[in-house]
Amino acid sequence: MDFSLLKDLQAIHAPAGNEAPLRDFVIDYVEKNKANWKVQPDLVYGDGFQDCLILRFGNPRTAIFAHMDSIGFTVRYGKELIKLGGPRLISGTQLVGEDSKGAIETELVVNEDNTKTSYKLNREIDRGTNLTFKPNWRDDGDYIQNCYMDNRLGMWNALKVAETLEDGVIVFSCWEETGGGSVGYLGKYIYEKWGVRQALISDITWVTEGIPHGEGVAISMRDSGIPRKSYVRKIIDIATRNKIKFQLEVEDSGGSDGNGLQKSSYPFDWCFIGAPEDHVHTPDEKVHKGDVAEMVKLYEVLMKEL
Repeated sequence: MDFSLLKDLQAIHAPAGNEAPLRDFVIDYVEKNKANWKVQPDLVYGDGFQDCLILRFGNPRTAIFAHMDSIGFTVRYGKELIKLGGPRLISGTQLVGEDSKGAIETELVVNEDNTKTSYKLNREIDRGTNLTFKPNWRDDGDYIQNCYMDNRLGMWNALKVAETLEDGVIVFSCWEETGGGSVGYLGKYIYEKWGVRQALISDITWVTEGIPHGEGVAISMRDSGIPRKSYVRKIIDIATRNKIKFQLEVEDSGGSDGNGLQKSSYPFDWCFIGAPEDHVHTPDEKVHKGDVAEMVKLYEVLMKEL
């Protein structure tokens, strides 16, 4: 399996609120590659969509949602940093970014009681500058590891499915790591424009005591959001019939773009489906290649059969 596109996606600086560079990368990628896809999609973006992007294929029934934003840090005053989303606070973490004085490569400093964070650099960075984890790609044969598997791997999955997709919508959303804000109007658009009211959330979940590496893609039966049981059962039945290797996740916390759909005023069914990762919200997010392969296979059959 070729992960070169994933590495490229993980190298793009696109924290929550600054997704435009990643959106533009995806637009360029689609324009260069869509001639080789089974169906060439229509691209929807621009005024009214902020930094989001929608790809429409054929006559869609189901949408894949994949958020583009990452966690990180924002420079406050002096050398203080404040969290953007929920990054793990580990002193020595390498951070990168850019301000008016040029490219930045610095190091995270966390005080002894974990209450304040700052950066180590011989100059002050412009206030309001966002810093993200420095990429460090690793592949040991069975596992791949880098920053921002969450959710560049979810995006990569959607773009792999796009190669053979005949009917469907792929929605690249913003702000998921900081509480959402784009999914409501994106859901409204695809519901009112094409009647789409089924969604799959292409995101990455956590390795837990019940969801280990190497046991297949996780189908979430619930987290802080509660998807409709009949819809989840339909997905499980399709996965079983197609001999996809999967495991069932049941959690009481965490959330995704599915929560945004559930809170909207539109009757969306949704289900979170993703490979589990270890070292969550650090530069060392780690996934099993076999789980990733099953994730792609499941999305491909679901987009045909739902």
